[in-house]
Formats: sequence, C-alpha cells, structure tokens
Amino acid sequence: MRILVTGGCGFIGSALVLHLVNDLGHDVCTLDAMTYAANPVSLAPLADNPRHRLVEADICDRAAVQKAFADFKPEAVMHLAAESHVDRSITDPGAFVRTNVIGTQTMLDGARGHYEALPEAERKTFRFLHVSTDEVYGSLPPDAFFTEESRYDPRSPYSASKAASDHLARAWHETYGLPVLVTNCSNNYGPRHFPEKLIPLMILNALEGKKLPVYGDGLNERDWIHVEDHAKGLVAVLERGRIGETYLLGGRAVRNNLAVVKALCAAFDRLRPQGAPHEQLISFVADRPGHDRRYAIDCTKAETELGWRPQKTFEQALEETVAWYLDNESWWRPIREGRYKGERLGLNG
Repeated sequence: MRILVTGGCGFIGSALVLHLVNDLGHDVCTLDAMTYAANPVSLAPLADNPRHRLVEADICDRAAVQKAFADFKPEAVMHLAAESHVDRSITDPGAFVRTNVIGTQTMLDGARGHYEALPEAERKTFRFLHVSTDEVYGSLPPDAFFTEESRYDPRSPYSASKAASDHLARAWHETYGLPVLVTNCSNNYGPRHFPEKLIPLMILNALEGKKLPVYGDGLNERDWIHVEDHAKGLVAVLERGRIGETYLLGGRAVRNNLAVVKALCAAFDRLRPQGAPHEQLISFVADRPGHDRRYAIDCTKAETELGWRPQKTFEQALEETVAWYLDNESWWRPIREGRYKGERLGLNG
C-alpha cells in the first residue's frame, strides 16, 4: 500500500513508519512540520530506502497538504500529527487548537478531495485513520476502565483539542462519507521518546544524577502501552477495522506514576549501578493543574474484532527502554543540550 503518515518523525509516528516500511514493505510518505518534538534522526534507517519519502510540511498548510495527496496518491492516511504534551497545553493552548483542530480539519478536507476523485474500486479500499488519546474521556474512578462507549469529558487544553479532532473525524465520515477509523490509546513508552514526558525525562535525569520530580502524591494512574505494540495495533485497525468505528488500544498495564518511577530506578540499579539506589533521587513537586487521577483502557473490542493484543510485558519492556537510552546517547544528547533541558513546564497557566 501507499500510506501517508502525518507526524512520522515523532515518537509514535517514527515507530509506525519503521514498522510499515521495514516489517511490512509498504510505501510511506511521512508528512511532518519538524516542530520541537520531531526528530528526523529517528527515521535515519530509512534514509536510502526507496519505499520512504519525507516531506517537511505543516498539516495546517492547505496547499502543502493538497500537494502531498496529489504527488503521493495514498491508498490510506494514518493521521498522528499533534501537539501532545499536557503541560505545554497549559502554557500555550492556542498552539494545540491550531494543530490538533485546524490541522485535522485540513487533513480531512485533503483526504476528502482525494477520496472523491478516486475510481470507485479504489474508494472501496481507501481509509483515513485518526489517531487519538484516552485523555479525551477525562478521569476515571478507582478500578474503572474506558471503553469505546465512554463519555467524552476532557479536562485540559490538550485533551479538549484532541476531543474536538475526534469529533471532526467522525463528522467527516457521517457528513461526507469519508471512510474514517478512530483510535484512542493509553500512555506510550519505548525508544525515541522526546524527553519532556515522564519516562524519558526520568531516565535522563537518573543518568545525570538529578532529582526525579513526581507530581503531587505520585498516585495518578495510567495504562501503559509499548509504542511498538501500539504501532501494530494501528495497522490492525487500518487493515481490519470497521469503517466509522472507534477502537481503544491499551497495554493492560495500569501503574501509578510513583510505581513507574520506582520501576525505572530498579532498572537503573541493575543496568547502571553507579549511584544506586536510584530511588533516593525521587522528589515530590507541586501537582499539575487539573491533573486527571486515573486513565485505564479496556481493549477487548480491538482484541476480539481485530485479533490484536499487546505483547510487551511492562517491567521487562521498561528495562529495555532504559537500556535503549543508555546505548543511544547520540539520539537524545542534542535534544537535552538544545531544545529541551528537562525544565518544568506548564506552570504559567
């Protein structure tokens, strides 16, 4: 297939593009604006691969989007490009509305024009997969789980902008007949993750012997899915999902933030024992404004309908993630010394 992937130089996007090209042999056009969180180095293994092309363009740029559709003629779109960090959304919500809402509308319009011009046989197989987050559903009570029927209740500028984009994707299906699929995923972890998020930030702080700042009491719960499991889930939805349906993709690995950081410390004690025990670096800091208490996904629908299920075991894959950062300083060092040095974000809301 020819697949147009937006945000392919980001964390989840790069894992998906590598899987599509290297493992599955698809032709991929990566469309990426190269914002602060994008890293083309993540796709360096594809530099000389004729099955991949990289186009630097903003998904809000209607002319650039239309050109990408006209030049590449995709058989499917996997739309991942988004502003995604809650803390940054507290400081600059407008950037999230622009990219996540206006950008998604621009992509949907581009896809609609392309789809309507296709021959009938190609329209039958074309798909637009919109990739979103479980944060659109708000905060769960203890022991509860999100399903595809959960009520939307976004609590941050980030989750509100993603909720809006989900609604747009479904509306373009209902109003214009665009063959849309929607996924909502839990927290991702794994290699090539921009170090503003919890796990990579803690890894790099531990490497440098710095404090490991945990928000509030550390008991906020998240479901964790390895990025490679997520990438395979997205492909399963694209290939076998029912048009117009939503699929939740989770790792069945609910952990509170403090437990995650302690597991990271244990991995460091084994892999890099200098400075052990690393738990002594844990510190508690002022909580994030509007911090949701619990997210957890019931991914039974995806498992039952698509035959997909997460394969990675959290603690083992977490240690593998730590090892990847230890072995790939050339990937993260330029980020740590340039675009993001590990400072606290989201305090100017």
